[in-house]
Amino acid sequence: MYREKEMQAVNQKQEHTGSYYAATVNEITNYPVLKGKQSADICVVGAGFTGVATALTLAERGYSVAIVEANRVGWGASGRNGGQLINGISGLEKIRKKHGAGITDMLWDIKWRGNDIVYERVEKYAIKCDLKSGFLETALKPQQMKYAEEYAAERDRHNFPYKYEIWDSEKTRDMLGTDAFLGGFICYRDGHLHPLNLCIGEARAAHELGVKIYEQSPVTGIDHGARPQVKTAAGVVEADSVVLAGNAYSQFEPKHLSNLIFPAGSYIIGTEPLSAAVVSEINPLDIAVCDMNEVVDYYRLSADKRLLYGGACNYSNRDPASIKSYILPRMLKVYPQLANVRVDFEWGGKIGIVLNRIPAIGRINNNVYYCQGYSGHGVNATHVMGEIMSDAIGGTMEKFDLFADMKHFRIPGSQWLGNQMIALGMLYYRMKDLL
Repeated sequence: MYREKEMQAVNQKQEHTGSYYAATVNEITNYPVLKGKQSADICVVGAGFTGVATALTLAERGYSVAIVEANRVGWGASGRNGGQLINGISGLEKIRKKHGAGITDMLWDIKWRGNDIVYERVEKYAIKCDLKSGFLETALKPQQMKYAEEYAAERDRHNFPYKYEIWDSEKTRDMLGTDAFLGGFICYRDGHLHPLNLCIGEARAAHELGVKIYEQSPVTGIDHGARPQVKTAAGVVEADSVVLAGNAYSQFEPKHLSNLIFPAGSYIIGTEPLSAAVVSEINPLDIAVCDMNEVVDYYRLSADKRLLYGGACNYSNRDPASIKSYILPRMLKVYPQLANVRVDFEWGGKIGIVLNRIPAIGRINNNVYYCQGYSGHGVNATHVMGEIMSDAIGGTMEKFDLFADMKHFRIPGSQWLGNQMIALGMLYYRMKDLL
């Protein structure tokens, strides 16, 4: 059994947390530490999904790229999340309201672009990441079934080419082996995967295209100029442009990034491998499942048929004393028949929360770009943003500006105060979930 009590600071070199993903990784990365002076067209800070996706897109377009990572490829949320590939980016409706109905089709394409990129890259680069189609959103209250109807109607309007269905309570019970849900909506263009193996596989593809990757190289500062310099303790990368790709870099640009992103804890447990009979009872279609509450629970089967169950996001930025004790009762509420199943893994991580739920994207001094704060919608959104950031670096700003033009509210004072205010706000939504 594995446990990580707390996330480490960004400037401390760390190996992977003891997650199911780290235990079943295809490749243990061992890229070199940055030493001496290096040069590239683009320097990407951070080797999570945003950084790796951006670097791979840029490399495909002919740029020379260097990635500088404090720990290991996929060390943070990218390598330890729920593994659900879900369409959409949080905050798109707010963007549509600001810019009008004329961008509706563009936002629809943006909403799905991340899924397309993942499917395309898994095939193109032969990435083994257990990618499976099928994602079901479940209703816990009668009014939530209206969301299922809205999801179906939206796809109808856009002539969506992939399979989707509304499930009633009987169908949901038959497919999930539980009476916990009143029905749901399933889309087969969404799905689930092994996120760490995807991130490492994309990094390998980028590296084979010439991207230089440096691990265990915490960035200590950035010097601005016509060619900014990204510095570590032992080296420096000079580049035409820099991309700050992730949630942990506000200390480098406090004027622009401080108090925009707040960490929230998300936690997962992994059971022992389940028998074929149990798998047939609780998830014969091998789909990912997430409820429609504001504070969600989500689960899916791993490739070796463990139940990976997560959720109960903690917005106070205080980790529970025991992840198993925190999550297991939620799992057993849905599946009491698993009471005697052993829990082999428990782990947590931090997701970046933005108050208005719109990813924080922008540009500093024309050549330092940043992209962060997906509020829990990371696998799809990071890949969309990797393409949007690459477009912007190449001079195509249309999609970049849709996000960069959105105003963000900063909570004054310390990060602790910000987290307490967010936790108070989420308590309101938690109460709505319970009513």
